[in-house]
Amino acid sequence: MNMFDAATHPTPIGAERPTESIPVAVDQARLRVVVTAHHGFVWRSLRRLGVREADVDDAAQKVFMTLSRKLADVSAGGEKAFLFAIATRIAANERRSAMRKREAPIEDMGVDGPADDSMHRELARRDARAMLDLALDSLTPELREVFVLFELEELTGAEVAEVIGIPNGTVASRLRRAREEITLVLKRLQSSSGEGTP
Repeated sequence: MNMFDAATHPTPIGAERPTESIPVAVDQARLRVVVTAHHGFVWRSLRRLGVREADVDDAAQKVFMTLSRKLADVSAGGEKAFLFAIATRIAANERRSAMRKREAPIEDMGVDGPADDSMHRELARRDARAMLDLALDSLTPELREVFVLFELEELTGAEVAEVIGIPNGTVASRLRRAREEITLVLKRLQSSSGEGTP
């Protein structure tokens, strides 16, 4: 049973009702359409807003559970903006939780022999992902939201303004500041990672 089915199938009579469940009165057809259309967007947004990869599925479910409770209040066409607002709030909670627990070191990949090309590519991908995460973490939430939507989700400036609910000019100024900060952080990270290289 997938996330949508688990959330929308009613609990059998006599069975304990889960604490996170979708109200019976929800427009099931509309909810299914929204989940199908925006699940990838929500997952990527949560990841890029700082949620650990291991926690993204649970966080995405929280986003859609919240949507299910508020769906009747969300105007048609406004689902994406609503989902991003919820994802932003949930991501902030997840980041605070992760800071309390502190990140464990990257796990051993379990390779005893010499690494092959695919292993090198995987390690390079992880390094790039970790560097981007550090750069994104350096941004304020407001700058990060604009950068994620414009640069990573490839929304237009007008679409970003609509999703976040800010003027186009504010999008442009936040995007410029975010790019400047990201560039500085990436240069520092690349410089420091190169210091120990022979």
